[in-house]
This record gives sequence, C-alpha cells and structure tokens, in this order.
Amino acid sequence: MKLPVSTEWLLHCATSLAQLEPGATASAAQLADYYDLPAPYLAKQLQSLVKAGVLSATTGPRGGFRLARTPAEITLLQIVEAVDGASAPYECREIRRQGRGALPAEECRQACVLAAKMAEAHQAWRGSLAGISLADILADLPPWAPARTRSLLTGTKEAPGTG
Repeated sequence: MKLPVSTEWLLHCATSLAQLEPGATASAAQLADYYDLPAPYLAKQLQSLVKAGVLSATTGPRGGFRLARTPAEITLLQIVEAVDGASAPYECREIRRQGRGALPAEECRQACVLAAKMAEAHQAWRGSLAGISLADILADLPPWAPARTRSLLTGTKEAPGTG
C-alpha cells in the first residue's frame, strides 16, 4: 500500500502540534518552514484535518492550527483517513472469470480467496492504526523533543540540547 506524501506531512504536523502547550497554535507557514514544505499546499492539506475534526483552526495574527481534541483521542487512522480516505487499497475485479482459465459463475459465488485475504490485511492495518493515538506517539518521543519542537516551531522556549 502506498499512501500520498501528504499523509507523512500531516502525521508529522499533528505530532508537532500535539507537543505544543495547551491552547497554543502554529500557522501553516510555521509548520511548512519547520519541515521545509510548500506552504500553500500544506495549508490545503491541514484543512482536511480540520474538516475531519482532528485540528481546529483560528484566524487572525495569533491564529493557526491546534489539536481539536486531546492527543489520546486522536488516532493515526483518523489522520490517515482524513488525507487518504477509508477505501480499501485492493479491489478484486474477478479476473478469475476471464481468459482461458475462467471459472464458471457457480464457482465464483463466494468472494475470491485473494480478495478476502487482502481485506483481512487491510482491516488489520486499520486496526493497528486505530489503536495508536498521538499520546502514544508522544510517549515514545525522546524527553527533550517537545521542548525543541516548541522552540523551533513557535519560538516560545529555548531549545535544549539533544544529547
């Protein structure tokens, strides 16, 4: 399965926003600068997270994006689906009924075994992402990472050493 590059962008942006102090925001321009991404395109992608209820956006000089819910309430699956949708990546077109090896219709009443296995794998992948929250990601970051992110992203605190 190949996800769009914007999925990586939004997973990282949401993780960065989760490291900010409660109520703090970061603009699309700040996030774009932080990750060296094209700001207009990133701003459009961030709106998909707002639409999905993952982020909230405020306007004005101190406006920007922040998490719409606590990190524990936001899963990686919610972020991925906001960008890429929920459709399965594998679509069985019943080629087993085509060509010289075509099976008769009565042999194809049940789902193709390959389609069933691919659907199982997709559900397992979705289940795994649904079980990982931004709080879980934050818990796995090095202890110095949130202060560094806040400092470099919003300029609010001095970045500590990483050693």
